[in-house]
Formats: sequence, C-alpha cells, structure tokens
Amino acid sequence: MDETAATGDRDETVLTDDEVRLWATRTGGGAGEPVILCHGGPGLWDTLEEPAALLPDTPAYRWDQRGSGRSQRSGPYSTDRSVADLDAVRRHFGLERVTLLGHSWGARLALAYALDHPALVSGLIYVSGTGIDDDSTWHPAYKEAFHRGLGERRGRRERWEELRERGDGRTEAEDREYAILQWSVDFADRDRAREHAEAMATPWFGVNYTCNATIGAELRRPGATHGLRERCAALRVPVLIVDGEDDIRPRWSVDSLEGALPDVTRTMLAGAGHMPWTEDPEGFRTAVGAFLRGVSHRGDSR
Repeated sequence: MDETAATGDRDETVLTDDEVRLWATRTGGGAGEPVILCHGGPGLWDTLEEPAALLPDTPAYRWDQRGSGRSQRSGPYSTDRSVADLDAVRRHFGLERVTLLGHSWGARLALAYALDHPALVSGLIYVSGTGIDDDSTWHPAYKEAFHRGLGERRGRRERWEELRERGDGRTEAEDREYAILQWSVDFADRDRAREHAEAMATPWFGVNYTCNATIGAELRRPGATHGLRERCAALRVPVLIVDGEDDIRPRWSVDSLEGALPDVTRTMLAGAGHMPWTEDPEGFRTAVGAFLRGVSHRGDSR
C-alpha cells in the first residue's frame, strides 16, 4: 500500500478481482477505529459524506458501489459480488479489521459481509435497515406510508406518478426530479424535506436502475432470508442498530435482527427519518461515537 492510500484524503481507484474500477476515498483522521461506510440503493452512489463528517477522529472510507456514481458501470450485480467488492476496498486501504457502517441497502450489505467474514469485522453499525425477515412482511406497510407521505403536498404524488410512467423515457433532469420527489418522503421534517432531498441529489450521478432491479429481485426471491436468523445468532461481532423513529419503513421490521443477534445495542432517534444523521446529527454522533469507542477498547484488550 502506498503512502497516499494510508494518509491522503483524496479520490482513489480500487480494482476488484474481476478488474472493475471502483471509486473510493478516505476522510477523517486520528487513531480511532477505521470505518468503511456502505451507501444505500442498490444502484445509487455514496451519500454518506455527512455522517462521516460527524466522526472527525475516525478514519472513514467511503466508496461508490459497482455500477454506481463514479465507479465503473459494469456488472454483474448481486449481494455476493457486492461483498467481494467491499473486501476489495478493505484490502486496497490495507485494513486488517474494520468496523462497517451500512445505511438502508448498505446495512444489508454490511451485515452480509460480517456474516461471511466475521474475523475481519470489529463492529457493525446497522442504520435504517429492514431486518432479516422476508421483504413481504414489511413492504406493504412501507408502500402505504410512502404514498401517504407523497400525497401530503398538492401535486407531488401526481407528478411522481407521471414521471414514473415515463420510465426510460425520462430526461436526466426528470430522472433527478423523480428521485428528489421520492427521497423527500424519507425525511420527518416535511418543511425541509425537499431541501434535504435536493442535497442528496447534488451532485447527480444518475441511478443505475439495472443494478437496482437485479439485486432487488435477488432480495425478494423465495428463500432469500433462509438461514439468516441462525447465522446472525452465531455472529460474535458487536452490532449497533440505529433507527430514525419516523422512518417510513416500519421499525418493527428490524426486531427480527435485534432478536437474533447475541451482542447488540439499539438506538432510536426521535424526530428523524430514513437519513437520521441529517435530522438528529448530535444523537447520531453520540450513539455512533460511543459504539466506536467501545469497539476500539475491545480491540485494545485483545
């Protein structure tokens, strides 16, 4: 590993084992527990600069997943492939053990990595995930809450539906507008929801809908969650679950994961939605910072 990979806060290119180029960057500093952040989607790009900035004493490694953002638009797309790509990021930066922070789909990815490679994971921060039961158990409640939230502002639902029906016929500007309308429902503060969603879409890299659909179908296939409960019960990695109390994805969906894990802490942030660090940054910083200090202490005593 060269010196810039160890200390430089700049863009880097990670080469996977099948020679796909991934964008990655390192921020933060200090001797704190290194953290790799896994963004949501699938098919989106890194939107976790804000939570990484809340942990200034923590070496934070962010990346765009395969096919997304500044990374090469190249499949194949699957959970297993994403786990292998995450390991390529870890190896690129020369990290022996890391804590993983995953958001939404990224929480699933981080959990999958921890289950496959527990010896390489010091801790897992599971943010705004949906648990380990079949998606059919929670998705109808989420869909109902989404449409209810979308309809709170006059004309918003009608415009979202119009853009959705255009599908591949949307222009780039319309694609961005469609995403902003959809993401705005994910914030508890409805007065600032559009502002927050605009920030998420800036800069705009375009959604990889092929990646989203392919991994989404994999996650929904029959038996996709088979054996997860037993594997989680055997996981000897400390886990912090962070939820926004007003996330439109029902928080009871995460009870399945919490109940299965042997070493778990859960924090619920009041007045926050799907991106809880945006609406309760201090609560997020406090919960995650305390967890990281605990993980670091465990490492020191090994």
